[in-house]
Amino acid sequence: MSTPPRLGTPAAAGAATARPQGWVADFVLLAAIWGASFLFMRMGAVEFGPLPTAAVRVAIAALFLLPLVWLRGLLPELKKHWRRTFLIGMLNSGIPFACISFALLSISTGLSSILNATVPMFGALVAWVWLKDRPTASRMLGLVIGFAGVALLAWDQATFKAGASGVASGWAVPACLLACVCYGISASYTKRFLSGLPPLVTAAGSQIGATLGLALPALWLWPARMPGASAWLALLAVGVVCTGIAYILFFRLIENAGPPRALAVTFVVPVFAVFYGVLLLGEAVTLWMVGCGGVIVCGTALATGLLKIGR
Repeated sequence: MSTPPRLGTPAAAGAATARPQGWVADFVLLAAIWGASFLFMRMGAVEFGPLPTAAVRVAIAALFLLPLVWLRGLLPELKKHWRRTFLIGMLNSGIPFACISFALLSISTGLSSILNATVPMFGALVAWVWLKDRPTASRMLGLVIGFAGVALLAWDQATFKAGASGVASGWAVPACLLACVCYGISASYTKRFLSGLPPLVTAAGSQIGATLGLALPALWLWPARMPGASAWLALLAVGVVCTGIAYILFFRLIENAGPPRALAVTFVVPVFAVFYGVLLLGEAVTLWMVGCGGVIVCGTALATGLLKIGR
């Protein structure tokens, strides 16, 4: 999953009164799509490696989104703001996708998706430090609870002995959290510097920027043996469906339901990711994972103001 950068637009801020029929379907569909992204990236990373997986994903998304920009006559906007949209691409897609691909080599798709549910929490923390958006006491309590849940989950995975994949699972948790930090920074950067830019321009520009930023490292680390058809199909799906189409769905959800409800999709993504992992990959789900996931979701809901204690 990526954290889309259009939470601060006037259209998004005033759109919390949508008809339920209009946004609930988008909400569930988006959660299902982003839940599948962990499965597809796992399938790609095993054969491509982390950096090439991330590079192919953003390249496919860029090829999908760029014609839409052209058809809507938004190419001048993209040319005008290419520097900042390209930069946001590395923060919002390039680095996070590489980190998650690396993590998926040694931890389950369900665990990585639970860690990814901390994205709104890191977003609130970055906004506090950078944008001086000081949280209330309730939100500060949420930050503490959320990070406690992450610490407990990480402690259970804290082994630095290489597994069957050659990667120690102890490094996977920091990699996932680094991805979440990047998402938080990119959201605040976009709110500060890219407000008012059409969402499709930001989405396409970010994927182009991520593609350019990852191209040389991906070529350097390209696998000696050509990946099979299943790995290519997995990256095609994650590029078109889980990145290109998902961006469009998320922006529409912001417009129709408002940012708080749109952000809440992060809490539902792990449900689908765990389901896909158990059904298709035979992954195990422990009570510890479920309990820590519940702590993280509750802390994140408090930290973002979706759940409040007192007035």
